[in-house]
Amino acid sequence: MKWTDTLDIAIELYEKFPEVDPRYVRFTDLHRWAAELSSFDDDPEKSNEKILEAIQMAWIDEID
Repeated sequence: MKWTDTLDIAIELYEKFPEVDPRYVRFTDLHRWAAELSSFDDDPEKSNEKILEAIQMAWIDEID
Protein backbone atom coordinates (compact mmCIF):
# COMPACT_ATOMS: atom_id res chain seq x y z
CA MET A 1 0.00 0.00 0.00
CA LYS A 2 1.17 3.51 -0.84
CA TRP A 3 0.20 6.89 0.64
CA THR A 4 -2.10 7.39 -2.35
CA ASP A 5 -4.21 4.40 -1.23
CA THR A 6 -6.02 6.53 1.32
CA LEU A 7 -9.21 4.45 1.41
CA ASP A 8 -7.33 1.18 1.85
CA ILE A 9 -5.25 2.70 4.65
CA ALA A 10 -8.41 4.02 6.31
CA ILE A 11 -10.10 0.62 6.15
CA GLU A 12 -7.09 -1.11 7.70
CA LEU A 13 -6.87 1.51 10.45
CA TYR A 14 -10.59 1.12 11.13
CA GLU A 15 -10.13 -2.64 11.45
CA LYS A 16 -7.00 -2.33 13.59
CA PHE A 17 -8.33 0.40 15.89
CA PRO A 18 -12.12 -0.09 16.07
CA GLU A 19 -12.36 1.75 19.39
CA VAL A 20 -10.65 4.91 18.10
CA ASP A 21 -12.65 7.90 16.91
CA PRO A 22 -10.64 9.22 13.94
CA ARG A 23 -11.99 12.74 14.44
CA TYR A 24 -9.72 13.06 17.48
CA VAL A 25 -6.57 11.39 16.16
CA ARG A 26 -3.53 13.63 15.88
CA PHE A 27 -1.84 13.58 12.48
CA THR A 28 1.42 12.49 14.13
CA ASP A 29 -0.33 9.36 15.44
CA LEU A 30 -2.19 8.81 12.17
CA HIS A 31 1.08 9.01 10.25
CA ARG A 32 2.80 6.53 12.56
CA TRP A 33 -0.11 4.07 12.58
CA ALA A 34 -0.40 4.11 8.79
CA ALA A 35 3.34 3.64 8.30
CA GLU A 36 3.29 0.71 10.75
CA LEU A 37 0.58 -1.22 8.89
CA SER A 38 1.94 -4.56 7.69
CA SER A 39 0.72 -3.96 4.13
CA PHE A 40 2.17 -0.45 3.95
CA ASP A 41 5.07 -0.24 1.52
CA ASP A 42 5.97 3.39 0.89
CA ASP A 43 8.44 5.96 2.11
CA PRO A 44 7.10 7.35 5.41
CA GLU A 45 8.56 10.73 4.50
CA LYS A 46 6.35 11.05 1.40
CA SER A 47 3.19 11.87 3.33
CA ASN A 48 1.83 15.33 3.90
CA GLU A 49 -1.07 17.01 5.65
CA LYS A 50 -3.34 16.65 2.61
CA ILE A 51 -2.79 12.89 2.46
CA LEU A 52 -3.29 12.45 6.20
CA GLU A 53 -6.47 14.50 6.04
CA ALA A 54 -7.77 12.31 3.20
CA ILE A 55 -7.03 9.17 5.25
CA GLN A 56 -8.76 10.68 8.26
CA MET A 57 -11.86 11.62 6.24
CA ALA A 58 -12.04 8.15 4.67
CA TRP A 59 -11.74 6.60 8.13
CA ILE A 60 -14.56 8.81 9.41
CA ASP A 61 -16.69 7.67 6.45
CA GLU A 62 -15.99 4.05 7.40
CA ILE A 63 -17.44 4.49 10.90
CA ASP A 64 -20.56 6.29 9.65
